[in-house]
Amino acid sequence: MFMKYDLEKLVDANHPLRKALSIIFFEAIAERFKELLKSTGRKGYGVVFGIKCLFLQFFYDLSDRQMEERLRHDMAFKLFCGLTIEEITPDHSYFGRMRLLLGTERIAVIFRAINEKAKGKGIMRGIFTFSDSSAIKTKETTWEERDKAIAEGEEALNNKNVDNYSADKDARFGCKGKNKFWFGYKKHTSVDMGSGLIKEIAVTPANTTDQEGFKHICPDGGMVFADKQYSCKKAQNEMKANNCHSGAILKNNMLQKNKDKDRWLSRMRAPFEGVFSKFMKRARYRGTAKVQMQAFLEAIVFNIKRLVVIDAPPLFATGA
Repeated sequence: MFMKYDLEKLVDANHPLRKALSIIFFEAIAERFKELLKSTGRKGYGVVFGIKCLFLQFFYDLSDRQMEERLRHDMAFKLFCGLTIEEITPDHSYFGRMRLLLGTERIAVIFRAINEKAKGKGIMRGIFTFSDSSAIKTKETTWEERDKAIAEGEEALNNKNVDNYSADKDARFGCKGKNKFWFGYKKHTSVDMGSGLIKEIAVTPANTTDQEGFKHICPDGGMVFADKQYSCKKAQNEMKANNCHSGAILKNNMLQKNKDKDRWLSRMRAPFEGVFSKFMKRARYRGTAKVQMQAFLEAIVFNIKRLVVIDAPPLFATGA
């Protein structure tokens, strides 16, 4: 006997993916990429479907093959992507093609479109901003690369010669604090302290200092809460240029150091330190542009999860 299954009834009414759909109208976002219609084809899966698939992949931290399996068998995935229960789903190669088609710049457009709508709804106000950085390790083969460098006469593998030997030409050795070393990238992030949403996110090679990377994420106005690295000259000048008030903790040798104030600043920052624990510690891809795309997708997922938690209203009007 043929039975017609209704996904609307099969998927729990309180499923987080349903809530995400109620807040973000992905069709409105896809309207920004009409030029991709020729690439996806009128009879293909379409841009909206591709964007939703990438969202799901990063929402659940899935590989391309894992994503293929979940989309084939998970009813909530099918409902989210607008599929019927009988429709054929793409194989794993589709997701790589979609990432390539969208690229970093278009993923950035999606990230900023959601943020602009959040600002328009008064959710993201930008009065207080928390800024910090975190490490991203690249796919490593550094032992083999080090051995090759030494065999060719180098004293060691370092940031001056690593691009001659590494499979990831953009990655560099980084250090945070006295004993945290890694090879890869650094993620610079600013968070709106009123809503908990990520305002800006930027990826640089790991040897970029926090104060140098701050120019990519500095807000326009308001107060910036940050650690000691942002009390240095470059970061302070960037804040002044953008009409920001500095809430950076001062270094111990600075004349205006006030320990009571620093304790207060630390308490204000503490609830937002957990943002970085939600990010992947390793790069899925190689090269600054692709790791930046990863960072944008992580930020999009983080922000939509946050919007669900705070029970945000729909950000997009139909077709807007």
